[in-house]
Amino acid sequence: MSARIAYFRVSTIDQAVEAQRAALGGSFDKEFADEGVSGSIPAAKRSGFSDLLKFVREGDTVFVYAVDRLGRDALDVQSTVRVLLDKGVSVDVHGLGVIGRGVGELILAVLAQVADMERHRIKERCNAGRVAARAALATTGKTHRGKAGLGRRFAGDANQVKNWRIENSASIATTAEFFDLSVSTIKRYCTG
Repeated sequence: MSARIAYFRVSTIDQAVEAQRAALGGSFDKEFADEGVSGSIPAAKRSGFSDLLKFVREGDTVFVYAVDRLGRDALDVQSTVRVLLDKGVSVDVHGLGVIGRGVGELILAVLAQVADMERHRIKERCNAGRVAARAALATTGKTHRGKAGLGRRFAGDANQVKNWRIENSASIATTAEFFDLSVSTIKRYCTG
């Protein structure tokens, strides 16, 4: 019996797979997901997709929302789809339909290349932004976006927090509550 299998991937933990699930709109026999995982990581090295590869059988269909959910590296996307096709598994991309041998693989190759190109463009824009921020910071004391520095601002004086905790023999939770900071911030200040 063939199974309907969904694969979802979101790049950050702030995102959720529900939008992809709703767009695919089907009841699936099995779902696999990778949350907070970049598309630049090869599909087979993602835990959710790796589990999917172990699960699928000939005659199954894997549904994905978009080609870039499989990955942003053109060669990885193409080889991943080829592995599925070689197993006798169909790949259905939302809005494109079932990817098959021949023309389907050609269309997939073009779309995967576009996703790969977009990944490189994102990286270039981020690097250009960092360069502009550093240059503006050196010249004006503020970044090109008007911030006082690069990276995460300190929520409080790390030395003051650390010293207070030692002087009061306070737990991390108590220190966090006293300074109105997160537990992770206290850990970073006191154990680093």
